[in-house]
Amino acid sequence: MIRARTTWAAATAVLTLVGIAPTAAHADPRPPGSSTAPVRTAPKDTAGLPPGWRITGTGAAAALEWRSPRPVPPGDARVEFHTDGSRLGVPRPDDDGRTFRLPLKDVPPAALESPSGLQVRAAGRRLDGEPGAAARERRPAAAPPAKLPPLLPAGSVDPGRPGRFATTTGEYTLDSVKLPGLPAPVEMRGVVVAPEGATGKRPLALFLHGRHATCYVPGQDEESVTIDWPCADDARPIPSHRGYLQDQKLLASQGYVTVSISANGVNGQDAVVEDGGAQARSSLVRAHLARWADWAAGTSAAPAAVRQSPKADLSRVLLVGHSRGGEGVARAAMDSLYPPPASQDGRPGRARWTVRGTVLVGPTAFGQNPVPDVPSLTVLPGCDGDVSDLQGQLYVDGTRGVSRGRALHSAVHITGANHNYFNSEWTPGLAEAPASDDFWEDPESPDPVCSAGSATRLTAAQQHRAGATYVAAAARLFVAGDDRVRELIDGTGRRAPSADPARVLTHAVGAGRGAGFLPDDGVRVTGGRLCSAVDPDPAVACLDEDTQGASPHFAYWWPERETGRGAVALDWTAPGTATRVRPRAPLSLKGADSLALRVIVPPGSTGTRLDVSVTDAAGRRATLGGVRADGLPGSERTASYWAQELRVPLTAAGRAGVDLRRVTALELTPRSRAGRAWLMDAHAWHPGTPRVRPAPLARVDVGRTTVEEGDSGVRTYHVPVRVSGKGTGTVRMYVMAPDGGAEERLVTVRSGRPFADVAVKVTGNTRYGGDTSHDLLVKAVHGTVVGSYSGGVTVEEDDPMPEISVTPVADEVTEGQALRWRVSLSEPADVDLGTVLVAVPDDTRPELSTKDVDHDWLLERAGEVPDGEVPLSRLDWFVLWAAVPAGETDTEVTVPTVTDEVAEPTEYLGLRGTDDWGRPQGPLLTGAVLDAP
Repeated sequence: MIRARTTWAAATAVLTLVGIAPTAAHADPRPPGSSTAPVRTAPKDTAGLPPGWRITGTGAAAALEWRSPRPVPPGDARVEFHTDGSRLGVPRPDDDGRTFRLPLKDVPPAALESPSGLQVRAAGRRLDGEPGAAARERRPAAAPPAKLPPLLPAGSVDPGRPGRFATTTGEYTLDSVKLPGLPAPVEMRGVVVAPEGATGKRPLALFLHGRHATCYVPGQDEESVTIDWPCADDARPIPSHRGYLQDQKLLASQGYVTVSISANGVNGQDAVVEDGGAQARSSLVRAHLARWADWAAGTSAAPAAVRQSPKADLSRVLLVGHSRGGEGVARAAMDSLYPPPASQDGRPGRARWTVRGTVLVGPTAFGQNPVPDVPSLTVLPGCDGDVSDLQGQLYVDGTRGVSRGRALHSAVHITGANHNYFNSEWTPGLAEAPASDDFWEDPESPDPVCSAGSATRLTAAQQHRAGATYVAAAARLFVAGDDRVRELIDGTGRRAPSADPARVLTHAVGAGRGAGFLPDDGVRVTGGRLCSAVDPDPAVACLDEDTQGASPHFAYWWPERETGRGAVALDWTAPGTATRVRPRAPLSLKGADSLALRVIVPPGSTGTRLDVSVTDAAGRRATLGGVRADGLPGSERTASYWAQELRVPLTAAGRAGVDLRRVTALELTPRSRAGRAWLMDAHAWHPGTPRVRPAPLARVDVGRTTVEEGDSGVRTYHVPVRVSGKGTGTVRMYVMAPDGGAEERLVTVRSGRPFADVAVKVTGNTRYGGDTSHDLLVKAVHGTVVGSYSGGVTVEEDDPMPEISVTPVADEVTEGQALRWRVSLSEPADVDLGTVLVAVPDDTRPELSTKDVDHDWLLERAGEVPDGEVPLSRLDWFVLWAAVPAGETDTEVTVPTVTDEVAEPTEYLGLRGTDDWGRPQGPLLTGAVLDAP
């Protein structure tokens, strides 16, 4: 494991980006006589790469690279490369915390033909660019302060109040476990907080932290923080698992046994696994639960921290996960009901526990495949600077129609909360290791909602108290079955005073909701439009790219265009223009108290008013009443296009004689002046939390197989997909082409039966072409759950890469002429290959400078040209590279010089090739420019 921080590139190379890749190889041995390292490159001249980007590496390590001018703290959101609205891939981070590389084999050539569209994103936010630049361009010079949502009435109970028990705290450390896909064993460590004096078996709450830095050096600053595993000899593990003691003590005082487990070993290695570590985290959670089951049954000796606690009741388990830990506990809940394939699971075996519910705090949702029959509460921090698109909303939206719809799935939006402060070990002033606010500050342009000190931003103490209150609310409803708590989390509009002064809004699906108007393919919309959550066409997308801010409901997944996710968009310029929604078949609202709508209005807007009407199959129509909504506090940097739950009683329909058993249309009529709104769904609603019985669902897991290309013939391979569980259902699959396109299909699956055949034809040859990935993505639609959602067939190149050499064509010229070198291949290749050359300083003689070469040419290659005269070797982002087109054997790289009226000595330019990490290596190439006579 390389722990050294590479700093050379900061002075000599452009920023780099890295993707889902095996561990980067060290530099390949260079062929005898070769003067540069070979690099797979774009098919055409791509000198116009934006500042911070370059091509680097050799052989299988050839990569598109981006390097940040500032450290990118290890976080839960994945750093991704995008181009023109579509995702290229997930780069691999370097040890320096700034550099990211995506294997060039995963980059479609078209992305480099138009490189100006390259972007670096994490959960929707741009990383490549000056912080706050986009916001400053759009925001008035003095942005008005954001307004808080109104204070809701207090609920009948307050789960944030401590219980009657004193608490006791201890820790345990067990033997590490080996998890599939991770090279090093993972620690088995937990901190236990339990009630003192409690009798009988007590429910168990297990906490799992998210992806954070793993190691630090005491007494040093953030530069010493790394995400290695195991930690270096002079470093200590960051105790992220101790960051929820406040939450644990609250639950323990109320009679729960709690344990918070450490997952540094997963965090330090999850960059090498395709799912971001979700399955490894699930395996780790279930490994701990298995030990707790042993201790409860008395089949093994319990550690002291467990012996001093009441016996845990494994039939009543609550799982709490933060960030990637949220996705991990959601997968653990799924795996407990529908076991994963043994080959991908680190803890195979029957679950001896029952998960009653999950709490997901600022979670990632890389797979966007929730567990429909396990109740959940998802906390969405309004100022999340890490998982900033609030993609955890999909744990609510993604459950609709998948199973019976009896489980409650709640979203809890906390205005002014960031990502880190739910964990005290990630909070400055409280943490043992260096810590920071994840919502980065731009001193030149403070964010009106989320900058520290704004009226809408919470302090760390306020935020953590609110988070603990809603964890306790979930425990009291899901585990203890106290239905009085439901009104705090299901959109009824009541607050828990213990969370004050936090302003908390909620909505939900499932539980007491019946038939619903859903924006799916069978719906007909007039007066508005059925829009798509993810689509590159602005006329189809619910929000276009120019929208200030984002929506959690429309968080990006993998394909650039998704089917089956959307909303009904309303856009009006005067009151009275109705939007009518007709489902494919009449709906029954019989027996419901109200119609519950989830409606998005623009952030910061006020006074949006809509009349709500229904029509039955006989044409009888009734206006149920009006609803009003104000937008959430929002800015260009927040995901504040979030749906609020609005309810209207159904009593007016009864008085009008509407047959609620056969409702054929829903109408929304604006009563306010010009505005916009989006209807996410509308459901029949009545109070209560029904008992949940998990349905027998089919489970789908996609695998990956790696094959060699071969020298001749055509071979057909099949993407490995396993269908287990019980029952029949449907999934939506996306077959991703190597060039970035996607084919979407709706597939019926049956447990124990083969999945739809996804065949990949591989044509063998004897010319080098690089590795190729044919990927498959799967998402649950109905009657299914999806564990491993991505996989495919990777075709490994088995032919050697041609040797590359660079020879001078004109390496001594008079100013005004071009320096030229020929880049040659020993034989043609099936892909474009080339070389990267960096300028190396030479203090012994005059160097070629920014004033000696063509300005436009230099601007294309360096991204910016400083004032004054600077040697080319001293520019931060200057590199030369040339591509030999597929099927050809040579090309030229040139440096155009210019004439001037200044008498000067001969000036020199020294160039060297680079290794896999962008550092100079190999023989020196020298160009000399003589003064014009």
